[in-house]
Amino acid sequence: MSQELIKTSNLSRNYYLGDNVVMALKDVSMTINKGEFLAIMGPSGSGKSTMMNLIGCLDTPTSGQFFFDNFDVANLSADELAEIRNERIGFVFQSFNLLARTSALENVQLPMMYSGADRIKRKEAAEQVLRQVGLADRMDHQPSQLSGGQQQRVAVARALVNNPSLILADEPTGALDTKTGIEIMALFQQLNSSGITIIIITHEYDVAQFANRILRFKDGEIVDEEINAERIDAEALLQDYGSTQPKEVNIA
Repeated sequence: MSQELIKTSNLSRNYYLGDNVVMALKDVSMTINKGEFLAIMGPSGSGKSTMMNLIGCLDTPTSGQFFFDNFDVANLSADELAEIRNERIGFVFQSFNLLARTSALENVQLPMMYSGADRIKRKEAAEQVLRQVGLADRMDHQPSQLSGGQQQRVAVARALVNNPSLILADEPTGALDTKTGIEIMALFQQLNSSGITIIIITHEYDVAQFANRILRFKDGEIVDEEINAERIDAEALLQDYGSTQPKEVNIA
């Protein structure tokens, strides 16, 4: 039986603009299982970004229940939410968010610095995940010396370095060309096959089809669910592009 990683019940999030109430999420109930690869889709204003912020413990709901790995997080303090983010969730963003004058190796170590890990442990862990994403020969390169796809791989490695339960990716291919975007999706599929839960936020159906399940949001509600019994195999698709992407090592 699948184990639940995320479970929400009647989850709502309201924002207040003067005297007006904006209902960004309306009584959303859903379950995301451990080891799942899920895509959350929707146009601008659909509530998908608000849902991402709640799943990522970047925000708290106005009402409803939210459980992360059977732990009630709906009413936690900011410090408690920060602890969960640092220890349990890896984030990947469209804009990479890498420090410009810092090497790939140093960028990847940042989450471990926040958690107080010692220098040797940080370096060893960062080297391991950079090898896993195919950047063993780019560890000393700064972002300006890397392609867009390589920068996103550094961002994925940074998301992995604390061994998270969940990788949450917001429009991870939005700044990449088609082939490079498929390479990143191939990396996510490989990570997912090792047991890591992946959630991507996207407005592109072509990207969502790499996931096993798609939830569509509109006007703050889930309006459709699609099960991809045969999701697109990104590595197979890359054969059409004559991919020369680096070969990742197996992930323990």
